[in-house]
Amino acid sequence: MQEELEKVLSYTFKDKNILKEALTHRSYHCNGAHHNERLEFLGDSVLGLVVAAYLYRKLDTKEEGVLSKIKANLVSRRNLYTWAADLHLGKFMLLGAGEIATGGRDRQSILSNAMEAVIGAIYLDGGFDSAAAFIKTWLQTQKIEVDTHDYKSALQEYLQHRKKPIPEYTVISKIGPQHNQVFTIAVMVNGQEIGRGKGSNKKTAEQEAAKEGLRFYNKNK
Repeated sequence: MQEELEKVLSYTFKDKNILKEALTHRSYHCNGAHHNERLEFLGDSVLGLVVAAYLYRKLDTKEEGVLSKIKANLVSRRNLYTWAADLHLGKFMLLGAGEIATGGRDRQSILSNAMEAVIGAIYLDGGFDSAAAFIKTWLQTQKIEVDTHDYKSALQEYLQHRKKPIPEYTVISKIGPQHNQVFTIAVMVNGQEIGRGKGSNKKTAEQEAAKEGLRFYNKNK
């Protein structure tokens, strides 16, 4: 199975255990296997640096704010999930029985995190140049544009134009096991709640809350 994935990735690992760790979800319990969250942390940083450098060189006329928005779109959970799905990463994942039974191989949070872990694994195994080459091959297939669904930025800009305070996001609840949590987050402006959102991570829940916040102001124009 790992050899099949290596062909998909166009990268051959010298240390197969690093790839195995990248594919191991925390729900998988087998002889003390390490799960992929540390590699996810590493891969997130490597991905961010490579994307930032790529955009800096490619878009030399764009201001910092625009570059940040484009970068946020490229490295978003939604985009990483699409990348992982295109690679059929889910079928190679090592998951617990419960996750498999509830559709874990297709779950956005699991696949997007695993995509970052794979990047971290390539970095550890082959160095920065190998990881950068892998990421750039993917970047060349992506649209370099601002995320039109960045509701947090849209809400903040709406408020700034109207001289209102910046929005504040508060976690209302966090339910479910650690590997499959659901966050509920409220967005507040000047002490008033204007929207709530739910998601499998804080970023998603905040975007949903901001979306509701924009609806709140549209209704009350």
